[in-house]
Amino acid sequence: MTKTIAPSHTSGIHRSRIATLMAVAALSGFLGACGGGGFGGLGGGSPTVQEPAVAPEIPATIRADEIVGRWGLAAFHKPEDRARTEAAARGQCKNPYVIGQGPTGGVIMHLPDEATPQELRLKGSQSGKNYIGPAGPAGGPQDREIVSFDGRVLMTRFIDPDANSRYGTMVYVRCAPKA
Repeated sequence: MTKTIAPSHTSGIHRSRIATLMAVAALSGFLGACGGGGFGGLGGGSPTVQEPAVAPEIPATIRADEIVGRWGLAAFHKPEDRARTEAAARGQCKNPYVIGQGPTGGVIMHLPDEATPQELRLKGSQSGKNYIGPAGPAGGPQDREIVSFDGRVLMTRFIDPDANSRYGTMVYVRCAPKA
């Protein structure tokens, strides 16, 4: 007597689960390959990485050669001290602060708390403000904003709140040419 063994109900479930797991694994691999450019380029290749847009440098409305020269220098913290500070700056022309011409078109000045002057750039901004500072976007933490400039008096203030609180608004008064 031959007895036929019918497949059990549990082995059918087992085969169904294996088939489902294999389908999920294949689908996962395919989807992962699509995002990464696998399978010979299916999915369009590597995703495009966009670099952050670098804003074009805006030229300042004040040229470096306009501020190169000898300046009397003083500073104030309260706006009501401005006139007195301008007079004090004028008195400093016997020991002037010299703003030099930089080798690449900038100006030679000090950054806050730096003993050695370095070349800084004059930079414009979309808001129309002008800044003096190291290369980089206008209004950076090491920049100083040009508050006003009329050719004879230059007023600046540091962007960094700590430097601004220590140095205040800087007033440069152009010294008369040497005789």
